[in-house]
Amino acid sequence: MSYLSTLPQRVVTLYIPLVLIVVVLLFPFYWMVITAIKPKEHLLDLDTHNPFWTVAPTLEHIKDLLFKTEYPQWLWNTMFISVAATLLSLVASVFAAYAITRIRYKGASMVGGMIFLAYLVPPSILFIPLSTVVFQYGLFDTPFALILTYPTILIPFSTWLLMGYFKTIPYELEECALIDGASRWQILVKIILPLAVPGLISASIFCLTLCWNEFIYALTFINSAEKKTVPVAILSAFTDGDQYRWGSLMAGALVGSLPLVILYAFFVEHYVSAMTGAVKE
Repeated sequence: MSYLSTLPQRVVTLYIPLVLIVVVLLFPFYWMVITAIKPKEHLLDLDTHNPFWTVAPTLEHIKDLLFKTEYPQWLWNTMFISVAATLLSLVASVFAAYAITRIRYKGASMVGGMIFLAYLVPPSILFIPLSTVVFQYGLFDTPFALILTYPTILIPFSTWLLMGYFKTIPYELEECALIDGASRWQILVKIILPLAVPGLISASIFCLTLCWNEFIYALTFINSAEKKTVPVAILSAFTDGDQYRWGSLMAGALVGSLPLVILYAFFVEHYVSAMTGAVKE
């Protein structure tokens, strides 16, 4: 760490890179916020008004979004679908990860690798055959079309993440429980899951975020306006041909991102610790 010994060295090697990274990461969010609170005339005349700042902020776009559109219904649809798909994926991932890492059998590592390889398949390829299945089972234009298809992209990564975290739990705890007569179900519920809470939180946040922001499946499988999720609904509702109502679009994106921001703020430590444990393994 000798390169951090003096102030000029710290400025060059630490502070300047950190400032650049923070600016690059936060500028899109800042642009979204400033656009959402700008008056309409400021958005249409960028030559007269400063595009990076506003002296007359307004909540007009947010009020119109909440009270003149079906945005609350879209937000509820997004929340319901995301939570349901996350729970379904988490249950399947817990059983899969436990079976691969804790039950010793030949080929377990190969099965784990194949599950993770499934995560590398692009969703843009999967949605074509999945659309046929959804239509044949009569799930088209229903929330269950998304609830049952989202796990195809959630379970592989969640399983890999939980596998890495389960491996950090000492196997001796499980052996002692088996000697005392505990069943596999009791070991999973009373020993493994309580110790793997950070990993479960991390997998839940990942699944919820991916469902919340997913666009291709939501655009393909949902047709009715009142059943759409936020990413698809705001794009279709606030786009008139080649004209974009940027104030309403950014207000919808801002309000829709707040639940995830709050979620990350409360559980960021668990998320980072679980990801670190999974990568180490």
